Amino acid sequence: MDVYEVGKIARYLREALETDSFLGDLWVSGELSNVTRSAAGHIYFTLKDGGGQLRSVMFRSSVQPGVTAADGVAVVAHGRTSFYEQRGDLQFIVDVLMPHGMGALHLEFQRLRVKLEEEGLFDPSRKRALPAFPHRIGVVTSAAGSVLHDILQITRRRYPLAQVVVAPVPVQGETAAPAIVDAFRLLGRLGDLDVIILARGGGSLEELWPFNEEAVARAIYASHVPVVSAVGHETDVTIADLVADLRAPTPSAAAELATPNRDELVQRVRLLSLRAAGSLDDQVRYARAGVIDWTRRVNRALPPIAQHRRRIDDLTQWALARVQTRMTAERASVNRHIATLEALDPVRTLERGYAIVRRSDGSVIRSAADPQPGDQLEVRVADGAFPAIAGAPTSLVQPTPAPLPAPSPAVAAPKRKVATTLSRRGDTAPADQLALL
Repeated sequence: MDVYEVGKIARYLREALETDSFLGDLWVSGELSNVTRSAAGHIYFTLKDGGGQLRSVMFRSSVQPGVTAADGVAVVAHGRTSFYEQRGDLQFIVDVLMPHGMGALHLEFQRLRVKLEEEGLFDPSRKRALPAFPHRIGVVTSAAGSVLHDILQITRRRYPLAQVVVAPVPVQGETAAPAIVDAFRLLGRLGDLDVIILARGGGSLEELWPFNEEAVARAIYASHVPVVSAVGHETDVTIADLVADLRAPTPSAAAELATPNRDELVQRVRLLSLRAAGSLDDQVRYARAGVIDWTRRVNRALPPIAQHRRRIDDLTQWALARVQTRMTAERASVNRHIATLEALDPVRTLERGYAIVRRSDGSVIRSAADPQPGDQLEVRVADGAFPAIAGAPTSLVQPTPAPLPAPSPAVAAPKRKVATTLSRRGDTAPADQLALL
């Protein structure tokens, strides 16, 4: 015999109830009793009729504004069954609660609205803004009737730069919803649309029902570009309106919302041009004033250029005078040194009648005793040199001259000048005998 824990049985019952397809999607009519509201906003009540009762709960996230929940009220509720393990109670979890007597389409609308809202299809944070200047506009509507004509006329009048791409579909009947889904898929493949308008004129709930189909709602949600829904009159609200990025009260209003007004744009451009021109004038005026101000500041901050220029001219004249004086002094000094060098120049000495005598090896004869008789000598005078042969010293070979009468003091010559002074090579002959003084 198998023995099971209570918790295991409770979990089994909950899983069995929640996985049952019939019990997971129920519409139940009955009367409310034992209605209470928790501090968290949940509504607890019992649905009952003559044949039984269901303990029920409607969580705060499912409570719609204006829901009347009071004892004795006849209602129709949609929800699913579950098993509350902690208390061992079977519960009917309600997501739609409506007064009894509402039609099936209204009930289905509320059920689908709650379902899609829980999935986040109506979340305002996911809704996209319409482009300011659309290039291509897709239109999903009937090819017949005034809706398409109104949209095209308003688009051409307001913003003729936009190109309209029409995807014609039936807008009522059983084939409408699949055709609308296919139209969104086709427009999505184009890839270069900026916005899509889903439009239809007014009608009854039955005629507008294709726009309450779940497939249409998910096609709008899956669109890669913003969608404007304009279905029915302003008082009509469809699931498509709730999913779309923007709801327009009428198809004509949708065309106006999707396009900018050409006249307003022209006026705006003119206004912006005037503002830009005025702003540019102000900036130029401000910049000109700034330049003038800075010019004045620079002029005030400049050094006395004329005074400095005169000072530079004076210094230049002074420097030139100093340089000229220095050059004159240096030139005189150079001339003195040149004169000194010329005075000390051996050539000048030779020009005065002196000679330089060298041996054949180039050594200079400095004494009469230096050369030996027969030595080859070179005698250099002012304009060149000539060879000579050394003989005996003059004191040895020259005979003592006969005494001469004493000359008068006026004509007596010094004994040192007995030899002829040579100043040029032409002053000698090959047989001349030279004496070293």
